Amino acid sequence: MDHEKARTLMVESQLKARDIQDPAVLKAMSKVPRHQFVEPQHMTRAYDDVALPIKENQTISQPYIVALMTQCASLKPTDRVLEIGTGSGYQAAVLAEIVAQVYTIEIIGALAEGAKTTLEKVGVGNVKVRHGDGYRGWKEEAPFDAILITAATPKIPRPLVDQLRIGGKLVMPLGDKPQGQKLIVLTKTETGLEKEFITGVVFVPMTGEVRE
Repeated sequence: MDHEKARTLMVESQLKARDIQDPAVLKAMSKVPRHQFVEPQHMTRAYDDVALPIKENQTISQPYIVALMTQCASLKPTDRVLEIGTGSGYQAAVLAEIVAQVYTIEIIGALAEGAKTTLEKVGVGNVKVRHGDGYRGWKEEAPFDAILITAATPKIPRPLVDQLRIGGKLVMPLGDKPQGQKLIVLTKTETGLEKEFITGVVFVPMTGEVRE
């Protein structure tokens, strides 16, 4: 299979043909080898417009959703970004193509180790992976210019809002229904949070302290 050709087709047909217009996002999606982040048995479907199963009953989001969430974060090259829910490491790799530094937290130890290995294998050097509960964020590295949560969250985690700089954006799927959630963007202002609804999405649930 010609992965480069499949990746180019993905960008043209799934991203540009829809509402992904940020040049930095399109460039990152054109470059990151998604087939390295999926399970071997799904490699031929790596650039299809679908989420795919990975280890530990988790998923790698469809390329369009990865691009959409990245675009919604309004990133700049100097930004420092926190991701909650590393999974395979694919979203972190896309972010790493655009920003200066990515911090990513994964609650499942095997996934955190696997993502670290894959990121090293594909030559991504500006991502720090931590095994732990992402609900409380990564306080010693705050504030962040953007935070992405890649699992369905029943409520807005206050510790993450606190770790966002003024003007920064928190992109997350909000809701607790298995059949779907709302992808929202929260922009932190001097007076609170501005909320924008983007689209309906389906994510696996965030686990850990957020459930308490």
